[in-house]
Amino acid sequence: MVSVSVVCFRDGLTDVSLASQERPGLNTFCQRAVLFFVTGAGVGYFPRLPGTIGTLVAIPFSLALNHIAVRNFPLAVAIVVGSIFCAIWLSTQGARILKQKDPQFIVIDEIVGFLVANFLAPPRLTALLWSFLLFRFFDIAKVFPTNRLERLPDGAGIVLDDVMAGVYTLISLRLLLKVGWA
Repeated sequence: MVSVSVVCFRDGLTDVSLASQERPGLNTFCQRAVLFFVTGAGVGYFPRLPGTIGTLVAIPFSLALNHIAVRNFPLAVAIVVGSIFCAIWLSTQGARILKQKDPQFIVIDEIVGFLVANFLAPPRLTALLWSFLLFRFFDIAKVFPTNRLERLPDGAGIVLDDVMAGVYTLISLRLLLKVGWA
């Protein structure tokens, strides 16, 4: 089973080895699994605004994460950090499968970025709306150093610019909460 994992994900899921020759379709299954996750269960294939739709998909995950954070803050932080690393790895694999540097189909970066953006936000509609709008703004505007982060290789460039947009949103939301606007 371990050799299957190594073979399955080695070099962007395109290599054929003895283990995968014994099980035809193994690489296809692994590729489909990666694409399922990086496209946010397929929402990345929407023809218009896949990033915005990916952010909408992130909302229930973000609310669940915030619920966990109230009860166990270290676990919630570990989930965010683990999600970022997982998204980088999956995005690298997805970009290799699709043979593009930053395919618009990949929306796992928006999902993880919004987890950061809305982290510890109060469970109010206004706070959620501000998080969503600010995150989309910062994700599209690519405020420095976000524009430099997207130049990083592979999945790091795909994901970390959205994480930075999430950080900007997190800070902005805290300011809005402090002045009573959210």
